[in-house]
Amino acid sequence: MKAIGFKQSLAITEENSFIEFEAEMPKASGFDLLVKVAANSVNPVDFKIRQSLEAGTVLEEPKVIGWDAVGTVVEVGDKATNFKVGDQVFYAGDITRSGSNAEYQLIDERIVGLKPKNLSIAEAAAMPLTSLTAYEALFDRIRIDPVKDAGKSILILAGAGGVGSIAIQLAKKLTNLTVIATASRPDSIQWCKDMGADFVVNHHNLKEELVKIGHSEVNYILDFVDLEGYWETAAEIIKPQGHIVSITGSSQPLNLDLLKVKSVSFSWELMYTRSMFATEDIARQSVILNHVSELLDTGVLKSTLTTTIEGFTSGNLKKAHALQESGKSIGKTVLLF
Repeated sequence: MKAIGFKQSLAITEENSFIEFEAEMPKASGFDLLVKVAANSVNPVDFKIRQSLEAGTVLEEPKVIGWDAVGTVVEVGDKATNFKVGDQVFYAGDITRSGSNAEYQLIDERIVGLKPKNLSIAEAAAMPLTSLTAYEALFDRIRIDPVKDAGKSILILAGAGGVGSIAIQLAKKLTNLTVIATASRPDSIQWCKDMGADFVVNHHNLKEELVKIGHSEVNYILDFVDLEGYWETAAEIIKPQGHIVSITGSSQPLNLDLLKVKSVSFSWELMYTRSMFATEDIARQSVILNHVSELLDTGVLKSTLTTTIEGFTSGNLKKAHALQESGKSIGKTVLLF
Protein backbone atom coordinates (compact mmCIF):
# COMPACT_ATOMS: atom_id res chain seq x y z
CA MET A 1 0.00 0.00 0.00
CA LYS A 2 1.05 3.60 -0.51
CA ALA A 3 2.05 5.62 2.54
CA ILE A 4 3.58 9.05 3.16
CA GLY A 5 6.00 9.67 6.01
CA PHE A 6 9.14 11.50 7.09
CA LYS A 7 12.64 10.53 8.21
CA GLN A 8 13.84 13.96 9.32
CA SER A 9 12.35 17.09 10.86
CA LEU A 10 12.74 19.38 7.88
CA ALA A 11 11.05 22.63 6.92
CA ILE A 12 7.84 21.84 5.07
CA THR A 13 9.29 23.57 1.99
CA GLU A 14 12.12 20.99 1.79
CA GLU A 15 11.77 18.29 -0.87
CA ASN A 16 12.08 15.40 1.60
CA SER A 17 9.95 16.86 4.40
CA PHE A 18 7.48 14.16 3.30
CA ILE A 19 8.30 11.11 1.20
CA GLU A 20 6.05 8.60 -0.53
CA PHE A 21 6.86 4.90 -0.13
CA GLU A 22 5.34 1.42 -0.32
CA ALA A 23 4.46 -0.19 3.02
CA GLU A 24 3.28 -3.67 3.93
CA MET A 25 -0.49 -4.08 4.21
CA PRO A 26 -1.42 -4.52 7.90
CA LYS A 27 -3.76 -7.25 9.15
CA ALA A 28 -6.51 -6.79 11.72
CA SER A 29 -6.47 -8.72 15.01
CA GLY A 30 -7.82 -8.20 18.52
CA PHE A 31 -9.95 -5.05 18.79
CA ASP A 32 -8.53 -3.62 15.55
CA LEU A 33 -10.33 -2.69 12.38
CA LEU A 34 -8.49 -2.45 9.07
CA VAL A 35 -9.78 0.68 7.37
CA LYS A 36 -9.32 1.77 3.77
CA VAL A 37 -8.75 5.50 4.25
CA ALA A 38 -10.75 7.87 2.03
CA ALA A 39 -9.76 11.20 3.59
CA ASN A 40 -7.97 12.68 6.57
CA SER A 41 -7.51 16.12 8.06
CA VAL A 42 -4.47 17.94 9.38
CA ASN A 43 -4.24 19.30 12.91
CA PRO A 44 -1.51 21.23 14.77
CA VAL A 45 -0.39 17.97 16.42
CA ASP A 46 0.59 16.70 12.96
CA PHE A 47 3.17 19.38 12.23
CA LYS A 48 4.34 19.51 15.85
CA ILE A 49 5.24 15.81 15.74
CA ARG A 50 6.77 16.20 12.28
CA GLN A 51 9.03 18.89 13.74
CA SER A 52 9.85 16.97 16.93
CA LEU A 53 12.98 15.04 15.89
CA GLU A 54 16.30 16.39 17.14
CA ALA A 55 18.40 18.22 14.56
CA GLY A 56 20.43 15.75 12.50
CA THR A 57 18.29 12.73 13.42
CA VAL A 58 17.44 10.52 10.45
CA LEU A 59 15.04 7.62 10.99
CA GLU A 60 15.75 4.26 9.35
CA GLU A 61 12.11 3.88 8.29
CA PRO A 62 9.66 6.70 7.47
CA LYS A 63 7.34 7.66 10.32
CA VAL A 64 3.70 7.82 9.26
CA ILE A 65 1.59 10.39 11.10
CA GLY A 66 -1.95 11.70 10.60
CA TRP A 67 -4.85 10.81 12.87
CA ASP A 68 -8.20 12.21 11.77
CA ALA A 69 -9.64 9.90 9.13
CA VAL A 70 -12.74 8.66 7.35
CA GLY A 71 -12.78 5.30 5.62
CA THR A 72 -14.40 1.92 5.08
CA VAL A 73 -13.85 -1.16 7.24
CA VAL A 74 -12.32 -3.94 5.13
CA GLU A 75 -11.28 -6.38 7.88
CA VAL A 76 -12.30 -6.96 11.52
CA GLY A 77 -10.16 -8.33 14.37
CA ASP A 78 -11.26 -11.37 16.39
CA LYS A 79 -12.27 -9.25 19.44
CA ALA A 80 -13.99 -6.47 17.47
CA THR A 81 -17.78 -6.73 17.68
CA ASN A 82 -19.14 -3.21 17.08
CA PHE A 83 -18.38 -2.85 13.39
CA LYS A 84 -18.53 -4.99 10.27
CA VAL A 85 -16.87 -5.03 6.86
CA GLY A 86 -18.36 -2.29 4.73
CA ASP A 87 -19.10 0.15 7.57
CA GLN A 88 -18.05 3.74 6.94
CA VAL A 89 -16.29 5.07 10.02
CA PHE A 90 -14.46 8.12 11.34
CA TYR A 91 -11.93 8.49 14.13
CA ALA A 92 -9.03 10.54 15.52
CA GLY A 93 -6.55 7.70 15.95
CA ASP A 94 -3.91 6.78 18.47
CA ILE A 95 -0.73 8.85 18.73
CA THR A 96 1.32 5.77 19.63
CA ARG A 97 0.50 3.94 16.36
CA SER A 98 1.06 4.40 12.64
CA GLY A 99 -1.15 7.17 11.31
CA SER A 100 -3.70 7.84 8.60
CA ASN A 101 -1.31 9.14 5.95
CA ALA A 102 -1.60 5.73 4.30
CA GLU A 103 -4.08 3.93 2.08
CA TYR A 104 -4.95 1.47 4.88
CA GLN A 105 -4.76 1.82 8.66
CA LEU A 106 -5.33 -0.31 11.76
CA ILE A 107 -7.48 1.32 14.41
CA ASP A 108 -8.92 0.10 17.73
CA GLU A 109 -12.71 -0.09 17.37
CA ARG A 110 -13.16 1.37 20.86
CA ILE A 111 -12.05 4.80 19.58
CA VAL A 112 -14.05 4.65 16.32
CA GLY A 113 -17.49 6.02 15.43
CA LEU A 114 -19.85 5.59 12.50
CA LYS A 115 -19.40 8.28 9.86
CA PRO A 116 -22.27 10.79 9.75
CA LYS A 117 -24.50 9.64 6.88
CA ASN A 118 -25.54 13.12 5.79
CA LEU A 119 -22.02 14.52 5.52
CA SER A 120 -19.60 14.15 2.63
CA ILE A 121 -16.38 12.27 3.23
CA ALA A 122 -14.45 15.52 3.44
CA GLU A 123 -16.96 17.14 5.81
CA ALA A 124 -16.80 14.13 8.12
CA ALA A 125 -13.00 13.87 8.04
CA ALA A 126 -12.74 17.36 9.51
CA MET A 127 -14.52 16.45 12.72
CA PRO A 128 -13.17 13.60 14.93
CA LEU A 129 -10.10 15.00 16.71
CA THR A 130 -11.47 18.45 17.34
CA SER A 131 -14.88 17.13 18.40
CA LEU A 132 -13.38 14.67 20.87
CA THR A 133 -11.09 17.34 22.31
CA ALA A 134 -13.83 19.92 22.76
CA TYR A 135 -16.39 17.39 24.04
CA GLU A 136 -13.97 15.96 26.60
CA ALA A 137 -12.96 19.46 27.73
CA LEU A 138 -16.57 20.46 28.34
CA PHE A 139 -18.13 17.28 29.67
CA ASP A 140 -15.28 15.07 30.98
CA ARG A 141 -12.97 17.73 32.46
CA ILE A 142 -15.25 20.61 33.55
CA ARG A 143 -18.26 18.25 33.72
CA ILE A 144 -20.71 20.94 32.73
CA ASP A 145 -24.32 20.24 33.66
CA PRO A 146 -26.67 22.04 31.21
CA VAL A 147 -29.29 22.44 33.97
CA LYS A 148 -27.22 23.15 37.06
CA ASP A 149 -24.79 25.42 35.21
CA ALA A 150 -27.38 27.30 33.14
CA GLY A 151 -26.55 30.99 32.81
CA LYS A 152 -22.83 30.63 33.48
CA SER A 153 -20.21 31.93 31.04
CA ILE A 154 -17.41 30.27 29.09
CA LEU A 155 -14.49 31.92 27.31
CA ILE A 156 -13.00 30.02 24.36
CA LEU A 157 -9.50 31.21 23.44
CA ALA A 158 -8.87 30.87 19.66
CA GLY A 159 -12.48 30.42 18.65
CA ALA A 160 -11.82 30.24 14.91
CA GLY A 161 -9.38 27.33 15.09
CA GLY A 162 -10.31 23.71 14.55
CA VAL A 163 -11.04 22.90 18.20
CA GLY A 164 -12.48 26.32 18.97
CA SER A 165 -14.93 26.05 16.07
CA ILE A 166 -16.57 22.89 17.38
CA ALA A 167 -16.23 23.92 21.04
CA ILE A 168 -18.35 27.01 20.32
CA GLN A 169 -21.03 24.83 18.73
CA LEU A 170 -21.03 22.21 21.48
CA ALA A 171 -21.12 24.81 24.23
CA LYS A 172 -23.93 26.71 22.51
CA LYS A 173 -26.07 23.75 21.44
CA LEU A 174 -25.60 21.29 24.32
CA THR A 175 -25.39 23.64 27.31
CA ASN A 176 -27.10 26.78 28.55
CA LEU A 177 -23.88 28.78 28.84
CA THR A 178 -23.09 32.24 27.49
CA VAL A 179 -20.37 31.57 24.91
CA ILE A 180 -17.58 34.09 24.41
CA ALA A 181 -14.86 33.46 21.82
CA THR A 182 -11.66 35.29 20.94
CA ALA A 183 -10.71 36.37 17.42
CA SER A 184 -9.15 39.48 15.88
CA ARG A 185 -9.42 39.39 12.07
CA PRO A 186 -12.74 40.26 10.35
CA ASP A 187 -12.95 36.79 8.76
CA SER A 188 -12.22 34.93 12.00
CA ILE A 189 -14.63 37.13 13.97
CA GLN A 190 -17.41 36.38 11.49
CA TRP A 191 -16.54 32.66 11.59
CA CYS A 192 -16.97 32.58 15.38
CA LYS A 193 -20.32 34.33 15.07
CA ASP A 194 -21.38 31.82 12.41
CA MET A 195 -20.45 28.98 14.78
CA GLY A 196 -22.85 30.46 17.36
CA ALA A 197 -20.74 32.54 19.76
CA ASP A 198 -22.81 35.02 21.79
CA PHE A 199 -19.87 37.41 21.90
CA VAL A 200 -16.56 37.65 20.05
CA VAL A 201 -13.75 39.63 21.70
CA ASN A 202 -10.29 40.67 20.55
CA HIS A 203 -7.60 38.68 22.35
CA HIS A 204 -5.13 41.58 22.05
CA ASN A 205 -7.14 43.57 24.65
CA LEU A 206 -8.89 40.71 26.39
CA LYS A 207 -9.67 42.21 29.80
CA GLU A 208 -10.91 45.49 28.34
CA GLU A 209 -13.00 43.67 25.75
CA LEU A 210 -14.65 41.49 28.39
CA VAL A 211 -15.56 44.56 30.44
CA LYS A 212 -17.20 46.10 27.36
CA ILE A 213 -19.58 43.15 26.95
CA GLY A 214 -20.43 43.01 30.65
CA HIS A 215 -18.42 39.87 31.46
CA SER A 216 -15.33 41.09 33.31
CA GLU A 217 -15.11 37.60 34.83
CA VAL A 218 -16.10 34.21 33.40
CA ASN A 219 -16.94 30.85 34.97
CA TYR A 220 -14.96 28.70 32.57
CA ILE A 221 -12.01 29.14 30.23
CA LEU A 222 -10.97 26.80 27.42
CA ASP A 223 -7.44 27.50 26.19
CA PHE A 224 -6.77 26.31 22.65
CA VAL A 225 -3.88 28.60 21.78
CA ASP A 226 -1.29 29.68 24.40
CA LEU A 227 -1.69 28.81 28.07
CA GLU A 228 1.63 30.30 29.13
CA GLY A 229 0.87 33.61 27.42
CA TYR A 230 -2.63 33.85 28.92
CA TRP A 231 -1.98 32.35 32.35
CA GLU A 232 -1.89 35.51 34.47
CA THR A 233 -4.81 37.04 32.59
CA ALA A 234 -6.80 33.84 32.95
CA ALA A 235 -6.19 33.84 36.69
CA GLU A 236 -7.51 37.42 36.88
CA ILE A 237 -10.67 36.93 34.81
CA ILE A 238 -11.78 33.51 36.08
CA LYS A 239 -14.56 33.65 38.64
CA PRO A 240 -14.18 32.10 42.11
CA GLN A 241 -14.68 28.34 41.93
CA GLY A 242 -14.31 28.46 38.17
CA HIS A 243 -12.48 25.96 35.95
CA ILE A 244 -9.73 26.39 33.36
CA VAL A 245 -8.96 23.68 30.78
CA SER A 246 -5.98 23.78 28.41
CA ILE A 247 -4.76 21.66 25.52
CA THR A 248 -1.61 23.66 24.76
CA GLY A 249 0.93 23.03 27.51
CA SER A 250 3.61 25.36 28.87
CA SER A 251 7.37 25.54 28.49
CA GLN A 252 7.64 26.93 32.02
CA PRO A 253 6.12 25.75 35.32
CA LEU A 254 2.75 27.37 35.93
CA ASN A 255 2.15 29.35 39.11
CA LEU A 256 -0.88 27.48 40.43
CA ASP A 257 -0.88 29.71 43.50
CA LEU A 258 -2.59 32.33 41.33
CA LEU A 259 -5.70 30.12 41.45
CA LYS A 260 -5.63 29.35 45.16
CA VAL A 261 -7.61 32.21 46.70
CA LYS A 262 -10.44 31.69 44.21
CA SER A 263 -10.44 27.88 44.63
CA VAL A 264 -10.20 27.58 40.84
CA SER A 265 -9.81 24.14 39.24
CA PHE A 266 -7.37 23.48 36.42
CA SER A 267 -7.33 20.53 34.02
CA TRP A 268 -5.28 19.42 31.07
CA GLU A 269 -7.10 17.90 28.12
CA LEU A 270 -5.32 15.47 25.81
CA MET A 271 -7.60 13.55 23.51
CA TYR A 272 -5.01 10.77 23.18
CA THR A 273 -4.91 9.91 26.91
CA ARG A 274 -7.53 7.16 26.68
CA SER A 275 -5.86 5.39 23.74
CA MET A 276 -2.28 5.92 24.98
CA PHE A 277 -2.98 4.27 28.33
CA ALA A 278 -5.79 1.94 27.26
CA THR A 279 -7.85 3.36 30.13
CA GLU A 280 -10.80 1.49 31.55
CA ASP A 281 -13.11 3.94 29.81
CA ILE A 282 -11.34 3.88 26.43
CA ALA A 283 -14.66 3.06 24.72
CA ARG A 284 -15.99 6.43 25.89
CA GLN A 285 -14.44 7.87 22.72
CA SER A 286 -16.56 5.63 20.51
CA VAL A 287 -19.63 6.79 22.45
CA ILE A 288 -18.67 10.46 21.98
CA LEU A 289 -17.99 10.04 18.27
CA ASN A 290 -21.32 8.31 17.71
CA HIS A 291 -23.08 11.11 19.60
CA VAL A 292 -21.27 13.72 17.50
CA SER A 293 -22.21 11.77 14.37
CA GLU A 294 -25.89 11.94 15.36
CA LEU A 295 -25.64 15.66 16.10
CA LEU A 296 -24.07 16.27 12.69
CA ASP A 297 -26.66 14.13 10.90
CA THR A 298 -29.54 16.00 12.54
CA GLY A 299 -28.02 19.42 11.84
CA VAL A 300 -27.47 20.35 15.48
CA LEU A 301 -23.77 20.63 14.65
CA LYS A 302 -22.18 21.54 11.34
CA SER A 303 -18.85 20.52 9.86
CA THR A 304 -15.99 22.96 10.32
CA LEU A 305 -14.42 22.03 6.97
CA THR A 306 -13.07 25.08 5.14
CA THR A 307 -10.38 23.74 2.78
CA THR A 308 -10.29 20.54 0.72
CA ILE A 309 -7.14 19.39 -1.08
CA GLU A 310 -7.71 16.55 -3.53
CA GLY A 311 -5.12 13.82 -4.13
CA PHE A 312 -3.07 11.68 -1.73
CA THR A 313 0.41 12.93 -2.63
CA SER A 314 3.37 14.22 -0.64
CA GLY A 315 3.01 17.59 -2.38
CA ASN A 316 -0.59 17.96 -1.27
CA LEU A 317 0.22 16.86 2.27
CA LYS A 318 2.91 19.55 2.36
CA LYS A 319 0.32 22.14 1.31
CA ALA A 320 -1.97 21.08 4.15
CA HIS A 321 0.87 21.28 6.70
CA ALA A 322 2.02 24.66 5.40
CA LEU A 323 -1.49 26.02 5.88
CA GLN A 324 -1.60 24.75 9.48
CA GLU A 325 1.84 26.14 10.23
CA SER A 326 0.84 29.59 8.97
CA GLY A 327 -1.30 30.08 12.07
CA LYS A 328 -3.93 31.78 9.94
CA SER A 329 -6.12 28.82 9.04
CA ILE A 330 -9.80 28.96 9.94
CA GLY A 331 -11.73 25.75 10.56
CA LYS A 332 -10.28 22.53 9.17
CA THR A 333 -8.22 21.41 6.16
CA VAL A 334 -8.94 17.97 4.67
CA LEU A 335 -6.90 15.83 2.28
CA LEU A 336 -9.20 13.80 0.03
CA PHE A 337 -7.57 10.58 -1.19
